[in-house]
Amino acid sequence: MKIHAVDTYDIRFPTSLSLDGSDAMNPDPDYSAAYVVLRTGTEHEGHGFTFTIGRGNEVCRSAIEALTPLVIGQDISNLGAFAKRITHDSQTRWLGPEKGVIHLAAAAIINAAWDLAAKVAGKPVWQFLSDMSPDAIVDLVDWRYITDALTPAEAYEMLLEAVPGRDERTQHLLRHGYPAYTTSPGWLGYDDAKLTRLVREAVSDGYTQIKLKVGADLADDHRRFALARAVAGPGIRIAADANQRWDTAEAVEWMTALATYDPWWIEEPTSPDDVLGHADIRQALTTAGPGGGPIRVATGEHVANRVMFKQLLQANAVDFVQLDACRVGGVNENVAILLLAAKFGRPVCPHAGGVGLCELVQHLSMFDYVAVSGDLTDRTIEYVDHLHEHFVDPVIIDRAAYRAPRVPGFSARMKPESLVRYAFPEGEAWQQQP
Repeated sequence: MKIHAVDTYDIRFPTSLSLDGSDAMNPDPDYSAAYVVLRTGTEHEGHGFTFTIGRGNEVCRSAIEALTPLVIGQDISNLGAFAKRITHDSQTRWLGPEKGVIHLAAAAIINAAWDLAAKVAGKPVWQFLSDMSPDAIVDLVDWRYITDALTPAEAYEMLLEAVPGRDERTQHLLRHGYPAYTTSPGWLGYDDAKLTRLVREAVSDGYTQIKLKVGADLADDHRRFALARAVAGPGIRIAADANQRWDTAEAVEWMTALATYDPWWIEEPTSPDDVLGHADIRQALTTAGPGGGPIRVATGEHVANRVMFKQLLQANAVDFVQLDACRVGGVNENVAILLLAAKFGRPVCPHAGGVGLCELVQHLSMFDYVAVSGDLTDRTIEYVDHLHEHFVDPVIIDRAAYRAPRVPGFSARMKPESLVRYAFPEGEAWQQQP
């Protein structure tokens, strides 16, 4: 099964008009996807993408096109070697290395290859991964730079230990799904009436955790948190997300001021590159919550690669690992991050605030539960109720849980009509904009 051609698309949705996705650092995002299709000359195609918020999506598309000579003529029989061929190319690697736009582009292609391979196997990606032997999973990972924290032999033993419970956990997943939390009520651009209505609906729908965007104005955050807590009641977890807005000291001061509302975690309190800053914030907030309990720290959606995740874990800087399906080098690097999180005993709660991210990350969390961590304690996948109608195999949420996908592939394929209508700048949706 060789790749004969690679098609790319610049797809953008005008979400800034309704302020869906708005936060303290990104006030007017247009959810976008640099989208790729791997053609094989057969009925099987691989669909993938990387997520952006508008301007610059064309740069990601160009980066994907720059990587296509590494893909044409290649087969997908060895997905570990396929991923390394892209991320180890010396000339394009110079543009990172393994970070930034070139890594986003690599993720789009690598994820498309997984979509293709899973379709050929007739399985959804989560099951395709979970059915692999421990040594095959180990072989997917690029172990360079992380063996000081986790060796291949250690990973193999963890995976081998999880094998006996795979079938039982698979059946639990198929019956009950994977727990979700929702960010839909919490976008910073929503007025108070919309906030309270959406919090009430979330609780009614069975969610036990919601998330609010914070960080632009402390008085506004007090008011919005008070409203959300009054509607949700004391039994609902309310996480906060600053989207990198603060310096270290400011993060501690701001969250200490909001502690009365019992925030479950503070997400992206400072620069995603500041490992020691996250460690300082986490230490300072250890006893900042009500009754002297912790305000936990979560991050990961902008963490560039497995090396940064390794350092965050080594420095005891995070309570929750928030990997992103498209930020790092696709499925392969996320397998490495899941293994690192399991080694350090940190729950993985993926980032999914963006077009198509819910569709992708559900597979990673489900694989983690079945074949890696074997644990659901404090684990949940973000859910945002935006743009799923554009996917052929959209996520299904039932009683605040992701239902396990049954369709072969990575749930990444957009509907052909959406690719036409939302193509930028020529699509009808953009021609209608003022």
